[in-house]
Amino acid sequence: MTLYRLPANTPRSFYRGDGRIDTFRGTRPADDPYYPEDWIASTTSRFGAAPTGLTTLPDGRSLAAAIAGDPLWWLGERHVAEHGADPAILVKLLDTGERLPLHVHPDRRFATAHLASPYGKTEAWMIVSAEPGAVVHLGFARDVEPDELAGWVTDQRIDRMLGATNRVPVRAGDAVLCPAGLPHAIGAGVLMVEVQEPTDFSVLLEWEGFAVDGRVAGHLGLGYDLALACVDRSGWGAERLAELRRARHQAADARPGVRRLFAELADEFFAAERLRPDPVSVLEPAYSVVVITSGDGSVEWEHGAPVPVGAGDTLLVPYAAGWCTLRGDVTAVRCKPA
Repeated sequence: MTLYRLPANTPRSFYRGDGRIDTFRGTRPADDPYYPEDWIASTTSRFGAAPTGLTTLPDGRSLAAAIAGDPLWWLGERHVAEHGADPAILVKLLDTGERLPLHVHPDRRFATAHLASPYGKTEAWMIVSAEPGAVVHLGFARDVEPDELAGWVTDQRIDRMLGATNRVPVRAGDAVLCPAGLPHAIGAGVLMVEVQEPTDFSVLLEWEGFAVDGRVAGHLGLGYDLALACVDRSGWGAERLAELRRARHQAADARPGVRRLFAELADEFFAAERLRPDPVSVLEPAYSVVVITSGDGSVEWEHGAPVPVGAGDTLLVPYAAGWCTLRGDVTAVRCKPA
């Protein structure tokens, strides 16, 4: 029985990073900038490119196979009763060396109807670092008609599309929820921890200037007439946007050194916590991914010796590790299934 410190798992992408993941993790930078994501504890493959994206454990087993072989040990009885041997989340590090294209992820209803999946792709971002002036584009600022959106996409009228979105400044420490269906683009200069539903479903609204042919690969094989039906075209004003960034009220029985992130809207999809030992952070038994964002410390667990951790480490914690305690001058983000 063990905790797993995971190496980087970086499938190639169509947008550029800027070396922030290597700096964060203390690894040697790659010559190729098109590795801007680290898929942590992934049992999810790239859309149409399996097995790319899957995590291999340090002992050589694939994580998916290891969980399938002993789901109760990894996930716990309650989780298995609801989800089977599916961890039901995907966690990433993401480094934007350039602004990502405007895109959207389908929700569960659309994915069930058209993609044979019980999961859509609601996601959430915990900003580790951000250059001055960094922004995300989040939702349309006004209602957009179907023909208007289709024309923007067909003709790649990028200035008009981006001009219709909300520009939201972000800085280190921010936590932002992005519901499925909401058009969004992450600006350049950001390193984040992203937690999401376990799919790789993206519909590209923009592709010019990126290393991808959106007319061929941007619509999940559905064609744009159907794919654009998953887009939330409603206007998102300040009040709705504020709900996506609202700080969570802490429960009276909150565990020491643990602060729950994201509004209740996220609860059916995943959970995330910010860990700041005070003097410890107490973690209940749960399958989870812990990303150490700063400092040095150790994780104590019920069944073995403490595991030293430092900034840039990504730790996979099985349910069977039992109660854990994070100690030290350290901060971390913990992601776990709903």
